[in-house]
Amino acid sequence: MRLRDLPERLMQREGAVILLSLALVVLLSSIYVVLGIGTGMSAVSMTMATGPAGSLVAGLDSGMQFQPWTLTTALLIFAMWLLMMVAMMVPSAAPTVLLCAALSRTAGGKTSPAPALFLVGYLVAWAAFSLGVTLLQWRLTLQGGLSPMFMALTSASAGGMLLIAAGTYQFTPLKQRCLAACRGPVQSLVQHWRPGASGAIRAGIALGFNCLGCCWVLMLLLFAGGVMNLYWIVGIAVFVAVEKLSPAGPRVAVYGGAVLIVAGVALILARLTGHLV
Repeated sequence: MRLRDLPERLMQREGAVILLSLALVVLLSSIYVVLGIGTGMSAVSMTMATGPAGSLVAGLDSGMQFQPWTLTTALLIFAMWLLMMVAMMVPSAAPTVLLCAALSRTAGGKTSPAPALFLVGYLVAWAAFSLGVTLLQWRLTLQGGLSPMFMALTSASAGGMLLIAAGTYQFTPLKQRCLAACRGPVQSLVQHWRPGASGAIRAGIALGFNCLGCCWVLMLLLFAGGVMNLYWIVGIAVFVAVEKLSPAGPRVAVYGGAVLIVAGVALILARLTGHLV
């Protein structure tokens, strides 16, 4: 194959190239999270320490002395959250990235960096979330509500209330509106699409914040099970993907909300009746 023929070959196989690139991004992000780079403990170790139920029934001790975060600590925690969001959210966004590629090809008739720029814009929203949740994690740890070692809530009652809050959010108009935008991204793409790099980034940011509005409370559930508990990471990622991509997604969202509320109430009752420490 001659070098000058490479762009045409890539355009013919653009979908496969994009999917392979996204898979590589997800794989590298997942490896970073699983190894727990910079945190001092791998996700596998944290998962084995707390089990599938995470911190909800593990009775994590909040007596560990909190060591003030340094800038390096904050950056590591931020990177952990951001790469975890990449690993969890990019798979469900992949069809929209392919749609973006098709739209840019229709407009320009050739391959373009639009899909990559769209993904960058999409991740801007999750970078904002990662920054906010890093600050929240610091605050909760400072107050003793979050285990510094396991990065998980130390109170079963707090975990139950978080479950109830996440379940209740599933029924709100904002959740339903954002979920509809994530499930039908064509309107959002058409509305925000503009020629050039800025248009692709703008469209990505718009969809990213719709997805953030759809899933941010679900992501906070990682505090309940343990921020690096693989059972919870995989479970939430699968639930989000089913919500967005399955024909039954809207019903799954509602049923999931009901299950979360029931689980939260049961957890609080168990705590009050002395079945949990």
